[in-house]
Amino acid sequence: MQDAAFDTQATLFGHEPPARQHGRKPALAITPAHSIGQRIDAIDWTRAASDLDAHGCAMLQGLLSGHECSALSALYPRDDLYRSRVVMARHGFGRGEYKYFDYPLPGIVGALRASVYPHLAPLANAWNASMHIDVRYPPTHAAFLRRCHDAGQSRPTPLILQYAAGDYNCLHQDLYGEHVFPIQLAILLSEPGKDFEGGEFVLTEQRPRMQSRTEVVPLRQGDAVLFAVHHRPVQGTRGAYRVNMRHGVSRLRSGHRHTLGIIFHDAS
Repeated sequence: MQDAAFDTQATLFGHEPPARQHGRKPALAITPAHSIGQRIDAIDWTRAASDLDAHGCAMLQGLLSGHECSALSALYPRDDLYRSRVVMARHGFGRGEYKYFDYPLPGIVGALRASVYPHLAPLANAWNASMHIDVRYPPTHAAFLRRCHDAGQSRPTPLILQYAAGDYNCLHQDLYGEHVFPIQLAILLSEPGKDFEGGEFVLTEQRPRMQSRTEVVPLRQGDAVLFAVHHRPVQGTRGAYRVNMRHGVSRLRSGHRHTLGIIFHDAS
């Protein structure tokens, strides 16, 4: 995903700046933050890390309920909750559109971001060590956001994407600045076969001197996928080497599709 340059100034308040729009109404509380935290802690993170190591992605089935998915989708028309809207066709990104939330994030979005990150940071550090990258990630998301904000990356990146029939998302990487957390999360908010047809989540990896490999992730409503943002290590006969990852969404054949994207680094 690319961020069209709109508002470059953020006023920091702890690790979540307040909204820049005047007169903004708060988003309705969808789920208590402690409930999200308990749900995240109950995930088999050993298995998720193993899948990420082996395939560059891991599914978390049923992470959100149908009610939570519908409530998040219903936020899309609330322009006061977002800092920018991007129409993909205007920038050559595909077809469809997406909106970046403004700070403060809706409670469920902030809770997902803060609760998932600590489980991924050890794997992210192990990946960087394998690839001989010196960067290490702190144990809490608040500490990582401070690093981003100190470097001028202060615009929030969680977003909702909206697709209609004929829309698609080109293969891409969500980088946004110098500080990039190497894993991100996407949650399908719509139900395949009911709300839309087509629109599969797709990953590709390019290994040196090899053809690209494609992975199609069969998500249902409420399912999440963790996946590599940019590079990930793969073990070879002479140690680990880097493979280049991209992700996108295939063409929607009918209906409407919404996705929540949780990116852990902020944008410059």
